Amino acid sequence: MLLINTDHNSFYTIYANTSTEPSTRPTTSNVLTDTYQRHHDYLRISITERCNLRCTYCMPEEGIQLSPSDNLLKKEEILHLAKLFVNQGVTKIRLTGGEPTVRPDIIELVQGLGALKQHGLKSLAMTSNGIALKRKLPALVEAGLDTLNVSLDTLDPHLFEIMTRRRGFDKVVGAIDEAVKLGMPHVKINTVVMRGINDQEVMNFAAYTKDRPVNVRFIEYMPFDGNKWNQNKLVPFKELINRIESMYGKLDKLNDGANDTTKHFQVPGYKGKLGFITSMTDHFCGTCNRLRITADGNIKVCLFGNTEVSLRDLIRQGKTDEELVEVISSAVKKKKKQHAGMFELASRKNRPMILIGVVKQRYSSRTIPAYLLSAPAMQWTHQRAYYSSKTDPEEPRLTHTDPHTGEARMVSVTDKTPTKREAKAVGRIVLPNQAYKLLRDNQVHSMKGNVLTVAQIAGIQAAKATSNLIPLCHPLLLGLIDVRLWLDDEKRSVECESVVQTSGKTGVEMEALTATSVALLTVYDMCKAATKEMVIQDIRVVSKTGGKSGPWKSDNVK
Repeated sequence: MLLINTDHNSFYTIYANTSTEPSTRPTTSNVLTDTYQRHHDYLRISITERCNLRCTYCMPEEGIQLSPSDNLLKKEEILHLAKLFVNQGVTKIRLTGGEPTVRPDIIELVQGLGALKQHGLKSLAMTSNGIALKRKLPALVEAGLDTLNVSLDTLDPHLFEIMTRRRGFDKVVGAIDEAVKLGMPHVKINTVVMRGINDQEVMNFAAYTKDRPVNVRFIEYMPFDGNKWNQNKLVPFKELINRIESMYGKLDKLNDGANDTTKHFQVPGYKGKLGFITSMTDHFCGTCNRLRITADGNIKVCLFGNTEVSLRDLIRQGKTDEELVEVISSAVKKKKKQHAGMFELASRKNRPMILIGVVKQRYSSRTIPAYLLSAPAMQWTHQRAYYSSKTDPEEPRLTHTDPHTGEARMVSVTDKTPTKREAKAVGRIVLPNQAYKLLRDNQVHSMKGNVLTVAQIAGIQAAKATSNLIPLCHPLLLGLIDVRLWLDDEKRSVECESVVQTSGKTGVEMEALTATSVALLTVYDMCKAATKEMVIQDIRVVSKTGGKSGPWKSDNVK
């Protein structure tokens, strides 16, 4: 039996029944050891449900009702539980959310937890999205924060805004740089990989580790309530390794800790590391040493488990620390050997990701439509994945949408064969008589230069920037951009024709359309002082060549 000093003004001292003298905290506590002899020395505490991003794959389509503040753990309750767990053998605590930095008392909370390092705590970590982190980092590090995980799914600022529905990419990268500058011993980047959305980013993240001593960890997409998980979004870690090694050569395998959830590798000669968290295809339940406390105070012994016990209610009912320990021990002893397979997990009820405090913790108090992007259906045979589209290729469909769910996605071109491709787009802007005469006579008073010449340059620049303007377009190396503008007296219009060529895996219709559109908008901008009664019309693709579908020409072109 354990006798515990319940003086709340001091740390809890454990006494063994074999001695009348206080002992130091045991290195292994039976309280946190389950029936499979797994000792749980790692505690994750979610300290808020709120978030300053709106990541679409993290929350249900209908949104999540924000819990009343009284239902969430107060700072004193968090510190109370943290001390209790440390005295039972916890050596690592991680703060999660929601987004921990939106909590007003975050620095005071970290200071209180940092004091536990005098009583057996060895590591104090935080998972953050980085948006509001940089200014707080120096104080957090001084308070005892030694490990930082930053959630970042893309190194493309535009894709970042699509996936998070907020701006702030530069702030996140700035927070990572600040953590490295402060000399934090462990700076990690958490990247949830989803096929057709950001799986192409793996190469960029590998390059990111060349000069930065960070650990980029690729996380297999996991099922939670409302995130519409399905197997076709999952990219198995072995596939990711093969992709990286196809460019960088054989990766160096690094040593992993006894309870490490990450398989660590390194590009030879690079400063940083690459990690793979394989919850779905190669689970690590046999060495699991983690417990979780949710923001509303429930203990959760398995990330995918539904059984929870409210420690908050027990504290507020005035239960003694000895009674709390008994409840905690009972919960740990009921932990199963391993979680179910991924398809069974996908069919089960579980808290949404935002309410557990897992890899990505983001929350919306509004109703957020799910904007989860996906790829053709994937089927599984043993441990090897192969892909099979169930959509009739001859059947009309939308390009950047999943054929089964209708959700938006970026089309994968990885396996396509490069071919010479060309697209032509046309359009016009019609002007009133007086404005057209001014343009005709070159009498538009503008400091911007000749109208048609400037519009031509604008169209060329726009074609180059198409992937930055159209969210789901692939960046392409363009071999030719030919933008021509001329006056048509009969229509009182400026006619525009843009021809774009590339040698690549995807077409250039969008580049041609963008060039024509921006060129005509530039004409509008330079003539609007003379009139606002201009009409841009008939912007369309009139021909294309290359690609699997071959040449095409509009029937409406004379």
